Amino acid sequence: MQRFYCEVLGCQVERRQDDIGLVQLRAGAQLIDLVSVQGKLGRRGGNPPGSAGHNMDHLCLLLQDYDEAAILAHLHAHRVRVGERGQRYGAHGEGPSLYLYDPQGNLLELKGPPGGAAAPASHR
Repeated sequence: MQRFYCEVLGCQVERRQDDIGLVQLRAGAQLIDLVSVQGKLGRRGGNPPGSAGHNMDHLCLLLQDYDEAAILAHLHAHRVRVGERGQRYGAHGEGPSLYLYDPQGNLLELKGPPGGAAAPASHR
């Protein structure tokens, strides 16, 4: 999972807490926490999600520069399973979006800014 989020999505490891099974990844102004189901934090959460149920619907990442053709080429080069594409409403309004799946089947959304404008500086 760490390799996928870093190599494919461009996140960077910001902090590791191996004693509790936590890796924190920087994604722009946000952090994504990866929790090992075998670690201290993961064991408190119960069984890991599976194909019959997940612990979230999806994670959405706002992209400053949304070039769908380049994004798709990059994802396909990394053999990432891509889902639906289209215009969707989100936190910053209507804009381009595409869904993809991480290696454990979690649904992710890559969202472009409304009208193709640059994303606000706080979301880069």
